[in-house]
Amino acid sequence: MGKVIIDGNNLTIEDVVHVARDGYRVELSNIAEERVLYSRKIVEKYVNDEKVVYGITTGFGKFSDVVISKEDTEILQKNLIMSHSCGVGEPLPEEVVRAIMLLRANALAKGFSGVRLETLNTLIEMLNKGVTPVIPEKGSLGASGDLAPLAHMVLVMIGKGEALYKGERMTGEKAMKEAGISPVVLSSKEGLALINGTQVMSAIGCLNVYDAKRLIKSADAVSSITLEALRGIIDAFDDRVQMVRPHRGQMITAKNIRKMCEGSTLITRQGEIRVQDAYTLRCIPQVHGAIRDAIEYAEEVLTREINSATDNPLIFPEDGEVISGGNFHGEPIALAMDFLGIAVSEIANISERRIERLVNYQLNDLPPFLTEKGGLNSGMMIAQYTAASLVSENKVLAHPASVDSIPSSANQEDHVSMGTIAARKAREIIENATRVIAIELMAALQAMEFRKGFKKGKGSQIIYDLVREYVKPLEEDRELYIDINACFNIIKSGKVLKVLEKEGIILE
Repeated sequence: MGKVIIDGNNLTIEDVVHVARDGYRVELSNIAEERVLYSRKIVEKYVNDEKVVYGITTGFGKFSDVVISKEDTEILQKNLIMSHSCGVGEPLPEEVVRAIMLLRANALAKGFSGVRLETLNTLIEMLNKGVTPVIPEKGSLGASGDLAPLAHMVLVMIGKGEALYKGERMTGEKAMKEAGISPVVLSSKEGLALINGTQVMSAIGCLNVYDAKRLIKSADAVSSITLEALRGIIDAFDDRVQMVRPHRGQMITAKNIRKMCEGSTLITRQGEIRVQDAYTLRCIPQVHGAIRDAIEYAEEVLTREINSATDNPLIFPEDGEVISGGNFHGEPIALAMDFLGIAVSEIANISERRIERLVNYQLNDLPPFLTEKGGLNSGMMIAQYTAASLVSENKVLAHPASVDSIPSSANQEDHVSMGTIAARKAREIIENATRVIAIELMAALQAMEFRKGFKKGKGSQIIYDLVREYVKPLEEDRELYIDINACFNIIKSGKVLKVLEKEGIILE
């Protein structure tokens, strides 16, 4: 099993995926340990001197003007976690919670939060031993950080709440006991340091970005099969066309399509059958490319965020200062996730229109709805309905969450980001878009069945052979949801990209 060493500064989205999905172990670097210990000394000094500092010797939010005595600091932190555990809804997926725990640990490892080393090590030990807190998905405003969901994470650290352990849902106390982990008694500043950050929206965001990157590559591959099935014109993908409008994503998509179609006798040149293709074929580089650029932007934002200190107040040991700021505000993530959701919606939008071109006999020279015995059989008719439904749903989900704000904490926290909602919506959009691409894959391969005597492109043949192991050609009507789900699993699992890479076709 692999491992990820965290130091607060060098975590990658791939690292997050390895820990969240592949069970990689997590270790704290020696330098990070030193920074954590150094930072903690400042907190203890402020407590011992009974200096008034937000979150260390005061209440929280609107209660920041209430001074807390040294004797009550432990009670303050425990009360903070219990009172803030107000999440509702279904639990977040286990992989998301593991990502949350990793990101919180990495932020604390920067040494600006003032937690004790043993508290940080408890969080890491929970990750490594598979104690996963049950965190309800709803309840965060995305400013003051992800307070409610992160509080549910900390509940388990103190032996409360609920957790998953070895596939069983149980009390946090029982999970910690069975894993052999001692619950922590939170000391001054620690409760706030653990829940005041953007780790929930960032964790969902990291997995979103990773999945969106794979999806856009898969969309390039699937759209190239559609291009061949519809005897599309390759000239629009010429490198010279892209170079005179050199958006990076556009150039990559065009290159990917050319790789996929190499050797195809289905592909045509302009003027052979028609002069131009419809936009959903001709403009694949421009649309997919812009989506790719949007995903790259979101990746840049997330990579910065997951290596940032996002709690409040922040401890600056070198200066001996504690500064109250606003790094917990999720606006950067909110905007990036809204942008990502809009971009991925476009993957589905253009894909659904390509599906229509495949099944609509008025737009091609193929049998209606890709079935030879139309009337008796409906073929792919209703599969297009499903794609249209998913696209319509995405249009609702793509409405930006970040344009909304509701004041909280007696108007002390009077502008919030809704970043976690944006991240959750983007996750749903990615799921829907993946299903639309799966339907396009199913329809494009069915269309290929009516192109006998032609040679498929190298990439198309590879994917055809892969999918036909699970989905046979449609000769008579059958339960298509089974085929759709099979294609969805092939795409979501990354099998499409893996088999292409194995055969020497690496999509960028």
